[in-house]
Amino acid sequence: MGNKIYQLFEYAYIIMAVFSIYIVITNWETDRGQSYLFSFFCVLAIFMYFFKRRFRKKFEKHKGNQ
Repeated sequence: MGNKIYQLFEYAYIIMAVFSIYIVITNWETDRGQSYLFSFFCVLAIFMYFFKRRFRKKFEKHKGNQ
């Protein structure tokens, strides 16, 4: 059960990244400052996705060895 919750949060980060890209594209011409902020959020969400994925895989491997 816990493993599925971790996977759900991983994909939530990808959804946040896609939403941030959408905001950047729609607001690029009107509000460049907000676009830069959401660009940062996009990069952060992608980083967190890979970080959480690596942590989950390491946890699964450790749990499987016991």
